[in-house]
Amino acid sequence: MAEHTPPLLLIGCGNMGGALFEAWVAAGLAPSVVLDRKKEAIPAPHRLVRSAAEIPADFTPSVIVLAVKPQTAAQAIADLLAARPDIAANATVLSVMAGATTAAIGAALFGAGSVARPVVVRAMPNTPSAIGRGMTGLFAAPEAPQAIRALSESLLAAVGATVWVEHEEQIDAVTAVSGSGPAYVFLLAELLERAGVEQGLPADVARLLARKTISGAGELMDRSPDDATQLRHKVTSPGGTTAQAIAVLAAKDAWPTAISEAVAAATRRARELAV
Repeated sequence: MAEHTPPLLLIGCGNMGGALFEAWVAAGLAPSVVLDRKKEAIPAPHRLVRSAAEIPADFTPSVIVLAVKPQTAAQAIADLLAARPDIAANATVLSVMAGATTAAIGAALFGAGSVARPVVVRAMPNTPSAIGRGMTGLFAAPEAPQAIRALSESLLAAVGATVWVEHEEQIDAVTAVSGSGPAYVFLLAELLERAGVEQGLPADVARLLARKTISGAGELMDRSPDDATQLRHKVTSPGGTTAQAIAVLAAKDAWPTAISEAVAAATRRARELAV
């Protein structure tokens, strides 16, 4: 994160917003305001408010972070416009919402017919952000100033790795691969655990084996210069036990098809949810 991070207005402090805010506070966030109806408390000197009308009159953030559910974003923006139109007119917008496009966010802030447009950056982090191991895809229009790009990247780098995409529709694929990806890994853990029990292992042993194998393999892959294919070959001795299992999983109608179809389905759904 930048050494002197400008003040933020964080709208929504649930699982993702909360993880981001904690990381920013730990990194030395300037006094900021969090707007959330359910959050119980936040550390000083930051201020928690329940509605846009409670935002202090002398508080002017440089960045509005939208971390609410997409279906509540329009109302949140409308409330902000009603209470503090000056904030909406001058701040950069960083959205961590799935589906909401930069055009939709800009139109909500300035109206569909307005010539003025805020700088809107879209970010798609994932749940490992809660432990500082997140993966975030970022998009901003080509005309977005480099300083705003750098600030946005710095904010998301506080919770893990970042990557930029050139076209906004690519955020849908980011959502399908890394945004939804942890659920695919958790499903694998479930299935490995179940299979271990089916092969005679006690449930607690199967659970530990599945969880530690997946987390350890992920850490090894993260640290290794080898790509995933090379790492797999290192584990797979010809004619051995792993080779027998891989032959089943890599069959044309097994994982190669299922994973591709799963990511395609998630991408389609992200596009359907786009507003």
